[in-house]
Amino acid sequence: MTSVLEPELGRARKRKEDARLITGRTRWTDNLTPMGTLHLAILRSPVAHARITSINTDEARRMPGVSAVITGRDIADEQGSLPCAWPITEDMKAPAAPPMAVDTVRFAGEAVAVVAARSAAEARDALDAIDIDYAEMPVVLDMESALQADSPLVHDELGTNRNATWTFDSAEAGTGGDVAQALSGAEVRVDRTFRQQRLIPAFMEPRSVVVDPTGEQITMWSATQVPHILRLMLAMSLGVPEQKIRVIAPDVGGGFGGKLQVTPEEFIAFVLARKLGRPVKWTESRSETMVSAHHGRDQIQKLSMSATRDGKITGLKVELLADMGAYLRLVTPGIPILGAFMFNSIYKIPAYHFSCTNVFTNKTPTDAYRGAGRPEATFAIERMMDELAAELGMDPMELRRKNWIAHEEFPYDTVAGLTYDSGNYEAATDKAMELFGYQALRAEQEERRRSGDPVQLGIGISTFTEMCGLAPSRVLGSLSYGAGGWEHASIRVLPTGKVEVVTGTSPHGQGHETAWSQIVADRLGVAFEDVEVLHGDTQVAPKGMDTYGSRSLAVGGMAVVSAADKVVEKAKKIAAHLLECAEDDVEFASGRFGVRGTDRGTALAEVALAAFAAHDLPDGVEPSLDADATFDPENFSFPHGTHLCATEVDTETGQVKIRKYVCVDDIGSVINPLIVEGQVHGGLAQGIAQALYEEAVYDETGTLTTGTLADYLIPSASDLPEFVTDRTETRATSNALGVKGVGEAGTIASTPAVVNAIVDALRPMGVDDVEMPCSPQRVWRAVTGARGSGATAPEAGGGLGSMDAQGGNR
Repeated sequence: MTSVLEPELGRARKRKEDARLITGRTRWTDNLTPMGTLHLAILRSPVAHARITSINTDEARRMPGVSAVITGRDIADEQGSLPCAWPITEDMKAPAAPPMAVDTVRFAGEAVAVVAARSAAEARDALDAIDIDYAEMPVVLDMESALQADSPLVHDELGTNRNATWTFDSAEAGTGGDVAQALSGAEVRVDRTFRQQRLIPAFMEPRSVVVDPTGEQITMWSATQVPHILRLMLAMSLGVPEQKIRVIAPDVGGGFGGKLQVTPEEFIAFVLARKLGRPVKWTESRSETMVSAHHGRDQIQKLSMSATRDGKITGLKVELLADMGAYLRLVTPGIPILGAFMFNSIYKIPAYHFSCTNVFTNKTPTDAYRGAGRPEATFAIERMMDELAAELGMDPMELRRKNWIAHEEFPYDTVAGLTYDSGNYEAATDKAMELFGYQALRAEQEERRRSGDPVQLGIGISTFTEMCGLAPSRVLGSLSYGAGGWEHASIRVLPTGKVEVVTGTSPHGQGHETAWSQIVADRLGVAFEDVEVLHGDTQVAPKGMDTYGSRSLAVGGMAVVSAADKVVEKAKKIAAHLLECAEDDVEFASGRFGVRGTDRGTALAEVALAAFAAHDLPDGVEPSLDADATFDPENFSFPHGTHLCATEVDTETGQVKIRKYVCVDDIGSVINPLIVEGQVHGGLAQGIAQALYEEAVYDETGTLTTGTLADYLIPSASDLPEFVTDRTETRATSNALGVKGVGEAGTIASTPAVVNAIVDALRPMGVDDVEMPCSPQRVWRAVTGARGSGATAPEAGGGLGSMDAQGGNR
């Protein structure tokens, strides 16, 4: 008798991928070196804006091992222009974006020449022998200055530094009332300006690309999140037939949006491989990552909120300036627009207006970074809720309860035009409050304030939701996005009953091989170990839209479910024939087909072998159990949660210590709680890093001064607290699995929780904001600035000496 397998969904399986990743028995792009490979090194502009007046490569060409030295002018007619797939308005300015500068550089770090040599070391050595003269031009680095009439222009041919202005108004859209009226008639109004600093996606594996042009196809291996999109963009931009390009993303060591890109280096390597007729390879240094891989965030957020005196929000106006950097990359202009639908968050806001102006500056281009638009929106609205609570003299949690969507009101049509399908903010908050010990911490806070303790306690709240499962193709089309959001999967049942799953999603640490195996094991009643998941190769998995925006499970996982269900339906026909019964009498459970009301049956593996042999199949039935499926959801998914943070802020030194962090997330049904926990912890680390540590800083000439990990501060495990995590569950109604995204939740929620806690600690001293990252120096300056008393901290002595001892160096 066949044993019944334990259910896989909800089981904390260790990841299949980890054995090879942890032991190093894997294949990163940088591990690959085809026979005859030339290694590339790229010379980058040291200046932010200049005309290239001359380039002399003669000495570099004579260097040992050098095969070629190529400048932008050498390949000007064949290198194409890097694509931007999201024209957010009809009049959006989209300047040409050459992979390698031809006559003008527009940011420090832009590629200006490339050396191909026998070894990477010889290629790097030859860079020093290239002699370039630059005629420097004025730079513009500040977004507000860039919009002034007399500002230097990043692109002279545009006549402006304005990329586009995108607006949404609830009154015009018919989703809400008039914001101007709400603000003008407000009983209470709060106006604030916040800054989202520029961040660098510091993925563990540097970018790397290998291109082999020597076969019938041109094969590119790349550390990318988007092999399918990359293949399409190469074909469309460079005029090479798509079927002649094969893109492979082997194991990829993290991305966080930083590898959701079609990069200059991929274009350069592709063009040079074809030009030289030999395989080429490029792997960046960490310092190259910092200056040339795209950055994230970088917004100025101006918000106005109106409310009644009893705390009911009546209107919200949002005006953004978003820094594009010097060029548009793949989805650069659309990233801040994603936030437009999330500034209202979990709240019932009657009137809403959103406006975003995108601006060119002489900085590294920006694009997606973990959360992509939604962390920026969540930060702003959660900071505003605390500011409104302070204005009203209310507990900030009570204010939130007064305004959020109640669980019985779902599905709920928001003022931003979305429909939230499910949620229970009350349940997540109640559990988080209990785990946190909210009232006890508030009591301790009051005692510290009364005693004048120099170390003040702050409590920060972030109750959030996000739109993820970036997918509904019609919605993306309405936003002028350049592609659909569907996902594809294939399932092949082998003659021995083992299963191959081919997925269009392309993981870079998310655990797809494990989670997809669990889904298929349950759906087909086969052993978890008998499922193999194939991905990341456009020849193995020819259809797909790849991985970003917390879409893989809610969209890609559902494609896998649909394919598995098709397998069962195909197998039923054959099983009915083998069991000599009507198809309607066949039942399927736990990997076995049975005849209803009898003990007769046959296993899926037996049906698979019968299909392979094809000796006795029903007429018109093909000898295969393989199935394909494409899934395009009707709606986004909307995970939510409550994050609570307690910080101890030393008012003498500015030092911030996270004492307790609790988060309760609702991500719908859970496939693998171990993977979920890892995603939440990683997201929390990145969100806390934005609040306390990370910032890409430029000097007045446009030079990145945080160009190494010695200057760009990334927290280690010892810098982070122990997290207390838990979950509630409201199933998504947009997919049969009931799942919502989790990959970005921790990042989206944690930043405002931490900053709200810091401001809460300092509010009695007159502080209502600390600009991120909240370094010791910035916190200390906020305290002393609020008191207007020089270097003396409130309620205690202390000054710069003690601050410096704590390492406050910003």
